[in-house]
Amino acid sequence: MTAVPLARRLGTFDAVAIGVGSMIGAGIFAALGPAAAAAGSWLLPALAVAAVVAFCNATSTAQLAAQHPTSGGVYAYGRAELNEWWGFAAGWCFVVGKTASCAAMAWTVGTYAWPDHARPVAVLVVLVVTAIDLAGITRTALATRVVVAIVGAILLAVVVAGAASSPDLAAVVPSGGPGLGGVLGAAGILFFAFAGYARIATLGEEVRDPARTVPRAVVLAFAVVIVAYTAVAVTVLAVLGADGVAASPAPVAAAVAELGHPALDAAVRGAAVLASAGALLALLAGLSRTTLAMAREGDLPTRWARIDDARSTPRTATLVVAAVIVVLTATVDIREMIGFSSFGVLLYYAVANIAAARQRGAARRYPRILQGVGLLGCGALVVTLPPASVGAGAAVVGIGLIGRVVVRRCGTGPELC
Repeated sequence: MTAVPLARRLGTFDAVAIGVGSMIGAGIFAALGPAAAAAGSWLLPALAVAAVVAFCNATSTAQLAAQHPTSGGVYAYGRAELNEWWGFAAGWCFVVGKTASCAAMAWTVGTYAWPDHARPVAVLVVLVVTAIDLAGITRTALATRVVVAIVGAILLAVVVAGAASSPDLAAVVPSGGPGLGGVLGAAGILFFAFAGYARIATLGEEVRDPARTVPRAVVLAFAVVIVAYTAVAVTVLAVLGADGVAASPAPVAAAVAELGHPALDAAVRGAAVLASAGALLALLAGLSRTTLAMAREGDLPTRWARIDDARSTPRTATLVVAAVIVVLTATVDIREMIGFSSFGVLLYYAVANIAAARQRGAARRYPRILQGVGLLGCGALVVTLPPASVGAGAAVVGIGLIGRVVVRRCGTGPELC
């Protein structure tokens, strides 16, 4: 089957918006609570650890994307720089981890928008987001820009309101300590909130001048988000204290309620819905492009590689991924899936660091020490995730690898899947 290329329609600003929109989602509104439960008053150091690991991974991704401007992200990079098995492992980990993440985003929308009917709302938002994605990547980028602008303004208002309330800044300073395991465990949870820059790389076939645009967009998106996350984390810690953050399922909203701003409280809840829906939109775009790339190579059914010529979208791959997300959203309690998602994504970036370290000559853009730190960081965060997340993640990844072995040995060919 001849691979039909996607149209290059995105500029740097569009790519940055998609990356920021992927990161400022359920993470900033939901991940701070469980992270504080693990790290206590050491939440900010845990955030710094997650940021360092994520930055190292971001530079590896940017370096690889400049050399391989195609859809698929680390799936494609692993195949090109290592071998097809490394590529498959990365692609499968990404698909598994981010499918769970998409379901978590949809669940967050339902929980904030209409708690008594969270599942139907979550399913509906998946259907709406799928329709937007099928309309074309430029519409996806436009919708993401709008969401980022609104959510960014509301989060800025939260930070300003917190600063104006004479908060207890002593609560921000670490005291006592949960130990290294607690800090790393919290960092693993917070890593869930940073991983959106991968969506920029998976769109490498749809940006103009990808060798220049993708690396620039990855770094810019990451810089914007780390500033935003740090400001919001300082605010909620100063207002609620570490115990208050850990006890709240919605710490940003709880901090605003403590400040006594009813209008801003409603805006924060609306921002959580918008941010999670926007992240879901960007994540679905990245997932469908990785699925497209895997189908092109025969690692998934080849019929999933069909392109909608009119809108230049991977229509079949998008519909397949959306169907799986709908099933998960309608049947599974996704609230405990952050660790599961982090497990898959951390393994995905481990492959990215290994592949980037193999690059030579003009392809190199960053020191190899960053790839080493990124690889060690991914390993350290994986082993400190909740045991249930590690067990479930390892089982699903193992099933994928075994399934590929069976298909290859039987020689049935992906066209018969």
